Amino acid sequence: MGGAIVIERIEALTDTAAAPQHVAIIMDGNRRWAAANGLPQIEGHRRGMLTLRRIVIAAAKAGIGVLTVYAFSEENWGRSTAEVGALMDIGAAFARREAEAFVREGVRVRTIGRRDRLPIALREALTVLETRTAGGGTMTLNLAVDYGARTELATAVRTLAEDVLAGRLEPDAIDEDAIAARLSTAGLPDPDLLIRTGGELRLSNFLLYQCAYTELWSTPVPWPQFDARAFGSALASYAQRQRRFGK
Repeated sequence: MGGAIVIERIEALTDTAAAPQHVAIIMDGNRRWAAANGLPQIEGHRRGMLTLRRIVIAAAKAGIGVLTVYAFSEENWGRSTAEVGALMDIGAAFARREAEAFVREGVRVRTIGRRDRLPIALREALTVLETRTAGGGTMTLNLAVDYGARTELATAVRTLAEDVLAGRLEPDAIDEDAIAARLSTAGLPDPDLLIRTGGELRLSNFLLYQCAYTELWSTPVPWPQFDARAFGSALASYAQRQRRFGK
C-alpha cells in the first residue's frame, strides 16, 4: 500500500469524534530487530530513528495534536557504555537532521525528563531543535529523554511540599489538577492511546500518572519495522473502543 494512501486513511480516522488527541509510543524492539537481521545493535537504533521521523510526519499530517515518544529511559543508563554513547550520538544527529522537516510540517518539539546527565552535544542539539520548532502549530512532539515516571511524580510531590511550606498552597488545595500542573506534560491532554511495539505488555515507568485511563495497544512488530500502516491499525483499533472512564 502506498504511503499517500495510508496517510489518507489515517486522516479519515482522525476526522472522527473518536480520534485521539494525544498518542504516546513506547518504541521497543530495536535491538531484537537488529539481532534477527544479523546486524549490530546500534543499527537497530539507527533504523529506529528513521522510523521515528516517518511516524512523526504521519501523525502530524493526520492531525494528531500531541505525540509523546519514549526515547531514553532512566533505566537505559544501565546498558553498556558503548551502547549508551552511541544512543546519545544518534539522538544528537537526529535533532540536528530533522529540524528543517519538523519546521516545515509545523511540529513543535519539547523534551521531557532530566537534561543534566545528557552529554553537552545532545543537550545543545535538543535546545536548538526546540528553539527552531517553537512556532510549530500543527503538532507537539514530546521527546522523553532520561525520563522516568516515578522520578517525575517524586519531583511533583516535592514541589507541592515546597509550595505548602512556603505558604503558596493550602494542603486542601492539592488535587489531581495540582499534581498534573507540576508534571512535565502540564497543559497537555493525557494520552488517549499508548502504542507499544516489540510485543511487550508493560508500561516500563512511562507516563504512569497520565495514563490512568489511556487505551493500550501492543504489536509484536519491532519499532524499526513499524510504519504508517501499523500506525493506522492502532488508530483504527482505538476508534472502535468505547471509553467510559469507569462510568
